[in-house]
Amino acid sequence: MKNTFPAYVVRKEEQGGVKAAMEQLTKEDLPNGDVTLQVQYSSVNFKDGLATTEKGGVVREYPIVPGIDLAGIVEESVSGRFAPGDRVISTGFEPGVSHFGGYSQYARLRSEWLVPLPHGLSEKEAMAIGTAGFTAALSVDALLRAGVTPEMGNILVTGATGGVGSMAVAILAKLGFEVTASTGKKDQQEQLLRNLGASHVISREEADAPAKGAMGKQLWAGVIDPAAGPALAERLKQIQYGGAVAVSGLTGGATFESTVFPFILRGIQLIGIDSVYCPMERRERIWKLLGGEWKPDRALELGIQEISWVQLPQTLETILKGGAVGRTVVNTMSDTPAE
Repeated sequence: MKNTFPAYVVRKEEQGGVKAAMEQLTKEDLPNGDVTLQVQYSSVNFKDGLATTEKGGVVREYPIVPGIDLAGIVEESVSGRFAPGDRVISTGFEPGVSHFGGYSQYARLRSEWLVPLPHGLSEKEAMAIGTAGFTAALSVDALLRAGVTPEMGNILVTGATGGVGSMAVAILAKLGFEVTASTGKKDQQEQLLRNLGASHVISREEADAPAKGAMGKQLWAGVIDPAAGPALAERLKQIQYGGAVAVSGLTGGATFESTVFPFILRGIQLIGIDSVYCPMERRERIWKLLGGEWKPDRALELGIQEISWVQLPQTLETILKGGAVGRTVVNTMSDTPAE
């Protein structure tokens, strides 16, 4: 390991507020863990943007190195699970929240947070998938386990130009589902969503339109919903008999009001998706699928932007303002700005 290496660090300031800046760290600055690795790539998530703001509500301890996703090569290990030279990825758990994360050329983590890099994926591809793609895959898996099949009909994906949504569209299309993509950027991004595999593209307003009465038309066999909010109640009214909704986010809001009618009259399921503390057995199974038959090839080919350290601050601002499209990966081995 080099004597010093670059990292993007968020610190609390004495006069109040927080400040994010590039710094040079040493091995001694890294937190405890039984695996030390050279980080090759990280990614940009909404949660990472929140970590750079005073009222983001995600950081538990300062200073913090954001980056909830990372992929790299093990350099040192006192763990029985991994050895030097192993290629690994980390999504979820504590990195980027209460433990130094991926915006650093080196990281020291707990081995129970790590998954072997699946065959069929490079470090860059794994980070292009990242937490967003992993969450999308968990959502698809939840629909399948709930009994939803391509023969049942159309799947609605909300927030389809975001990380979770775009990956979900690509995975579902690859598995043979008919997909309707909903987005607030229909005019600008309809062609991208069709290229990802969407059969239909509708506006956010169309997807969120209230259904009349306690129940609506049976429009969707299933829904992958990283948006939630009040409109979730309307979507529940429109799920066909035996369908399911996988909800993983709250960009549309944290609350909604519903009745029991969709559940007791149509036997639908509402399934919560947690990608942070997902058990390791399921985590490894999903990642193997993402490196194999579920690999979102169209998303990896069409919707991935690679940035360097210099572009990271502006990219984090953009994602907080809702301007992100697709997935952005950070090349942590790129040149750093001059001190």
